Amino acid sequence: MLLALRDRGADPRVAAAARALSWAGEHAALWLVTGVTGAARAHAAGDARLRARRLRGTALVAAAHLTSMAVKRVVRRPRPDLPGRPPLVRTAAAYSFPSSHAASATAAAIAFAPLPGTVSGRPSGARWLPAVAAAMCASRVVAGVHYPTDVAAGALLGALTVRLGRTPRPRGTRDVRPRTPAVARAADRSRRSAVRGRGASGASRGVVRRMTGRGRGRHG
Repeated sequence: MLLALRDRGADPRVAAAARALSWAGEHAALWLVTGVTGAARAHAAGDARLRARRLRGTALVAAAHLTSMAVKRVVRRPRPDLPGRPPLVRTAAAYSFPSSHAASATAAAIAFAPLPGTVSGRPSGARWLPAVAAAMCASRVVAGVHYPTDVAAGALLGALTVRLGRTPRPRGTRDVRPRTPAVARAADRSRRSAVRGRGASGASRGVVRRMTGRGRGRHG
């Protein structure tokens, strides 16, 4: 699998994509910027809870990256040495297990993808985040700087970091999605419509009772 993926890098377009993804994920830069930018947008929209969740996700991404770097120093697995196939990118560390790119990318995909946007209230990264994270993981093997097992271990580490770092909810409670201003306005409109509907219904019942009372008076 390593040789097959590395050979895909012979295509200039694939090599360019692998380099771009590798550079973007160096030191988890892409994911940290994504988290901080999302937190800033939530703050500007006045959504304190969403801001806190994005900052927590950013911290988990950083934790996954730092943990992977620490594990590398313990395992000390050399990077692949493929005759006739030099790596497409330079690396910040000499060791390969686990992949820090895979750890931070997976942590970001799990931590950020379910979070709602500041306008729509729907998950804003549900489509692109997992796809970019998966492509980044694959790019490290295509670039010839990781074994597939490095990437698998990094992804597992990233997922485990987010799993352990999430705030536990009390039993019997639901994870209520943070209300953005747009969602709050829609909810207010729904409540006003419901109140008007109840008022109209009450008025109709009053008219019916009065008419019924008059009919009874005549018959009496």
